[in-house]
Amino acid sequence: MIPTTTDVLVVGAGPTGLTLATVLAEHGQHVLIVDGRAAADTTSRAAVVHAHTLEALEPYGVSDRLTALGIHAPRFTIRDRDRILVPVPFDRLPTAYPYTLMISQAVTERVLLDRLTELGGQVLRPHRLTALEQAGDGVVATFADGAQVRAGYVVGADGMHSIVREQAGISFDGDAYDESFVLADVRLTGGAPDDEVILYFSPAGMVVVAPLPGGIHRIVATVADAPEHPDAAFVQQLLDTRGPRAERAEVRDVVWSSRFRLHHRVASAYRRGRILLAGDAAHVHSPAGGQGMNAGITDAVALGVRLHEVLDGASDEVLDGYESDRRPIATEIVALADRLTRLATAGPAARPVRNVALRLLGTVPAVRDRLARRLSGLAYR
Repeated sequence: MIPTTTDVLVVGAGPTGLTLATVLAEHGQHVLIVDGRAAADTTSRAAVVHAHTLEALEPYGVSDRLTALGIHAPRFTIRDRDRILVPVPFDRLPTAYPYTLMISQAVTERVLLDRLTELGGQVLRPHRLTALEQAGDGVVATFADGAQVRAGYVVGADGMHSIVREQAGISFDGDAYDESFVLADVRLTGGAPDDEVILYFSPAGMVVVAPLPGGIHRIVATVADAPEHPDAAFVQQLLDTRGPRAERAEVRDVVWSSRFRLHHRVASAYRRGRILLAGDAAHVHSPAGGQGMNAGITDAVALGVRLHEVLDGASDEVLDGYESDRRPIATEIVALADRLTRLATAGPAARPVRNVALRLLGTVPAVRDRLARRLSGLAYR
């Protein structure tokens, strides 16, 4: 049975929702987290946790567990086949986490759920939200089975197609990219380092090669018309025409693959009365730079702290600061991801000029350091 009342109802048990529930539970607040899916996804999806995210999670007993399970990649590079265009070192950043942590989203969610469980919380499934109605000092949530919950506050952490955002009447402004993207987790031999994330801006197109634990590499590429489930031959062709040339990266097998299209959108508001948004419900963008899950987790920490203050007696106006703090950051992140994506998807005629310009910029230390701070999230401290 789902409880009938709670201080905070969190809809969506991905990384954003789990983080928010953990923060509130750590502060001793009564939180209920529900998800419409019968079980959590087991695919890797997002695979990057940045330094600022690890800093934000540190007070909640999560960061050490994540860093023990992931690959520490101290460098990110943009290359044209074997030639380095822009090296981006993370190992000089002023943080206890001077690297990109490569770890499957499924593992990140498991670590967060374990911590939430230790704090006495749990995810209730499957409970599909169908309606929200704000009434006086609370919100009444109605689910598909007819159950109702009255909550002091409701947070939509339910992704790009958020029912919470829809019920709150908040628009999701932006557009979609024309290109389709391939994502595949594969086992490789040959020219693929296990401690570096590489973005190849090659004449034939873009491909990302990034290490994951367990001898897996994540491959992401833009393709005009990708198959729904790219196979080993398809991924091999991408690597052969866009990836390393001096030492061929050979695909042994595909663990998981998918095709997707991307949007770049930001919610027109993060709050409507006692309903709030976080993560992909509030902003979506290209995976360029690995910012999406990180922005959602840091949203959740910021919102959790503010909700705790309000539940402990602070003015409701404290929640207005959540939007004024986080929405500009989301706008910046969307703009950065959009610039990287448009560079990656430049037409064939523009690619040589793009690469020459990037190689010149890559020689400027200030450019490399600024990009490292933006990608790591430390610029948003």
